[in-house]
Amino acid sequence: MSRTVAWLALVLALGTFACLPLAPRSRAQSLQSLSPGNKASAEIIRRVNSGRASERVRVIIQPRGSWSAELDMALFGSGANDVRHFQNFDFRVVSLPAGAAASLSLRSDVAYVSINKELRTLGHVSATSGADAVRTTAGTTTSGLDGTGIGVAVIDSGIDTTHKAFLDKSNALRVMASVDFTGENRTDDPYGHGTHVASILAGNGRISNATYTGVAPNANVLNLRVLNSQGVGTTSYLLRALDWVLTNRARFNIRVVNLSLGMPAIESYRNDPACMAVRRLVDAGVVVAAAAGNNGKDSAGRKAYGHIHSPGNEPSALTVGAANTFGTDQRADDGVASYSSRGPTRSYRTDSDGVRHYDNLIKPDVVAPGNKIVNAQAVSNHLVAQNPGLDAGVSPVDNRKQMYLNGSSMSTPVAAGAAALMLQANPTLTPNLVKALLMYSAQPLAGFNYFEQGAGQVNVEGAVRLARMVRTDLSASTPLGAPLLTAAHPPEPQTTIGGHTFTWSRGLILHYGYVTGVELITKYQKVYGVGRLLGDGVITGDGVITGDGVITGDRSLITDGVITGDGVMTSGGVITGDGTLFLSAWSLFGDAGTRLRDGDIFGDGVITGDGVITGDGVITGDLYMQAQSAAVNGDETSAMAAEPDDGVDCLDY
Repeated sequence: MSRTVAWLALVLALGTFACLPLAPRSRAQSLQSLSPGNKASAEIIRRVNSGRASERVRVIIQPRGSWSAELDMALFGSGANDVRHFQNFDFRVVSLPAGAAASLSLRSDVAYVSINKELRTLGHVSATSGADAVRTTAGTTTSGLDGTGIGVAVIDSGIDTTHKAFLDKSNALRVMASVDFTGENRTDDPYGHGTHVASILAGNGRISNATYTGVAPNANVLNLRVLNSQGVGTTSYLLRALDWVLTNRARFNIRVVNLSLGMPAIESYRNDPACMAVRRLVDAGVVVAAAAGNNGKDSAGRKAYGHIHSPGNEPSALTVGAANTFGTDQRADDGVASYSSRGPTRSYRTDSDGVRHYDNLIKPDVVAPGNKIVNAQAVSNHLVAQNPGLDAGVSPVDNRKQMYLNGSSMSTPVAAGAAALMLQANPTLTPNLVKALLMYSAQPLAGFNYFEQGAGQVNVEGAVRLARMVRTDLSASTPLGAPLLTAAHPPEPQTTIGGHTFTWSRGLILHYGYVTGVELITKYQKVYGVGRLLGDGVITGDGVITGDGVITGDRSLITDGVITGDGVMTSGGVITGDGTLFLSAWSLFGDAGTRLRDGDIFGDGVITGDGVITGDGVITGDLYMQAQSAAVNGDETSAMAAEPDDGVDCLDY
């Protein structure tokens, strides 16, 4: 009997959902011979196989094509209730027995059935990121970029709108809308994470003489609350928030979404509804910045690979890891924070024979300052109540207090704020161009590989300088190789921050390798358009997985002068492609991802997951994105110094 037939027979036998015990079977037999292939998540399979078919689960159902009345009838006939719809996504979120969910996954008009997973948070910025440089000239405040007019959606645990950080210079509140998706009917921040995140992205400089100014301090903020008072949410909350953004993006000019949260990236981005929703937003012209995660080391303190979380595993997302600035503005001593999640993405799909096919994409795309960051503290929040040491001691006044937090949750709004400044400088930029310019101008950190830092550390000054120079008349009809910049010559690929001058990466990280060359900024590349992925510009051999791992450029999408690279490199700190080979590109292609199993990378950590540690393919470590406090998960020697507040509002920022 085929695996599919065996699975179908089991599901039909369980159609009445009677609590009948399953016959004993071996572990391998239960998880492979009873696999529904690529149309139901592993958790649904596990529940049915363990005799829990009658147990009700909350799932997300994706139709194949458009949702039909026939599918609705099948849904309600299977015992579904509490059905939720979306305005822009053709999904249904429903509660029904696990066996019914498995049965629905076998229908020809159903594309995929996912578990509604739990969602959790992850855990001097304007100076060291280069944001101050685009607002000042020779130390004098100018009419430079500050995010004015750009809407940024912070999807998190809420925002304390009474905090001084969210006022403009006329004392008007810049939080333009607040919506709760948790069911708690509140939009403040009892948990304490969202306020801190929002202030890194868009907080003003009123407190402590502008010491804690956000990257885009005059951007308009949309407060979309998907994490409850304990910092926990679900996929459906996130989908509802992203749906809201799609519906309201024109009304509030929402150009950037910040996701300092995540969940286990077990399902391939091709099936993960959160990833699919992110792709819809990006294709609609919205930059989505997503945290890489905080699982870069195991319980013994060793480097761990393969822990990028969803939706950071989505190729179109701007995925951000955490850098450690060691509390200094100059960047010569910067490195990747030890806890920052490393790639590759280990989400996978399962075929009808029960074989896993891993995504294995290089992530993160960039890193940004994220270690022990001081910024706004929500009044009476849970994180500080449980960890009093997180209060930075800046002020005794509730609406002026600041707190420490660290993690990729803190680095993501730095990159999101950079995107807001770039879009203020040039509103015609596509999300792919924003992402490309951030990578091209990033600072490669010596001694760290692409799985750790992507293209390097975000350089706001360089990215904005490039954004200002990009033509504003680009469109889908712009031919490949047309001039990209308005200037006759490209800018000098260097930036000086805190007295330290560094060179840009001058390259992009794409799927399984990298591309370099000045034509990336002097000539228009078709992969910069909407509806494409940057990685569409590279192919392996003749366009399929050939087995030799050779990456070539797709010359219908990228120009001849763009050089493709075949390896994952440990950077020498100068330019993309320099340094030493860490891993060949072929290791990312192999069938079912078996070439990235434990022991393949020795001397520098191991790939976890893949059944090596847990035996069930679930990535080891912290499965949920916890808010990682500086007191718990920081690099302890590198705290950012706290500057006391004198209680007088500073408006010179």
